[in-house]
Amino acid sequence: MEFHRKTPSLTVSLLIGLICSCTQAHSQKDSSGFIIFPVLARSIETGWSIGAAGSFTFHFKDSKHTARTSNIQALTIYSTHRQLVAAVNGSIYFPAEKLILNQQLSYSYFPDKFWGIGKIAPHSNEEEYSYHQYYIYLHPQLLLAKSFFVGLLYEYQNVANVKYDSGGLFDKENVIGRYGYHVSGLGLSFTYDTRNNAFSPNGGMLMQFYFNHFAPFFASNYTYTNFVIDVRKFFRIYNQQVLALQAYGFFNEGVVPLRSLASLGGASEMRGYYAGRYRDKNMYVFQTEYRTPLFWKVGAVAFGGIGNVGSDLKEINFQYLKYSYGLGLRFALNKAEKLNLRLDYGVGGNSTSGLYLQIGESF
Repeated sequence: MEFHRKTPSLTVSLLIGLICSCTQAHSQKDSSGFIIFPVLARSIETGWSIGAAGSFTFHFKDSKHTARTSNIQALTIYSTHRQLVAAVNGSIYFPAEKLILNQQLSYSYFPDKFWGIGKIAPHSNEEEYSYHQYYIYLHPQLLLAKSFFVGLLYEYQNVANVKYDSGGLFDKENVIGRYGYHVSGLGLSFTYDTRNNAFSPNGGMLMQFYFNHFAPFFASNYTYTNFVIDVRKFFRIYNQQVLALQAYGFFNEGVVPLRSLASLGGASEMRGYYAGRYRDKNMYVFQTEYRTPLFWKVGAVAFGGIGNVGSDLKEINFQYLKYSYGLGLRFALNKAEKLNLRLDYGVGGNSTSGLYLQIGESF
């Protein structure tokens, strides 16, 4: 399942116990369904991990033909690296989609890795650190015109008990936020969305721009503004085959703390890189994915992407360009709603690679 990028990515690389316990209250009439299953897994970020994941999909009464399927997803997992993440997120589509509510609540204790800030971060720089994080993300959107939404965005992040090697990279690079902090910000979003499915569209597009301003007025320790642009386009090619394209930009202006920096890698973009392998104030990613059905409930994908990070707009160029590519499989958990379990193997630069298993597509 996909979570907002400020929550640590506990992506699963190898599912040992496939859906050991699964209940799905699904009917053609209301298109509702509930799936819950235990997970025993291994990933490049977590090592071995155990936990539970779940997904609930539903429509409001008499809204099946006027709104996309609402979904609430949850994940709790603990790893042999002593990482703990508990998160709930979702998208709720009210009748006629006059109101859409996206939200996420999470807590994490996360021993992690850090290679420094910037596009040049050698493997030899690798250092370990850990932190506790509480996170709130609320994003209600109002329909103003056909497929066009204006939203209010609120984000809160509390990072505490940051532990790292004294005199190492955190001190040498004077990393902002290394002593712990909290930030709180309010912003606006503008969205044009014609996708025909909330989980795995085969047509339409998404264009979204938002900004979020963090300042002492909102009880934030640091003052900065975050700008994000996300453009996705989906083409149905032949016999249910789909070409998906995405251009994603993440930009900051001001004094930006550690966990609010742009972070390249993970399950959502540039699969094959450790989540946060490269960090800086700004980032861009271009990626594409070709999706095709195989048989029964099984499908396959091929994907690739390029991206980079930089301290300012001039620095996010094609020097030291990062790239990734890979293959994946899909299994339909709810074929009517196109809710898929995805297993991807991604390869990045410098011989990095990773396996990911999630509920829902990467974009």
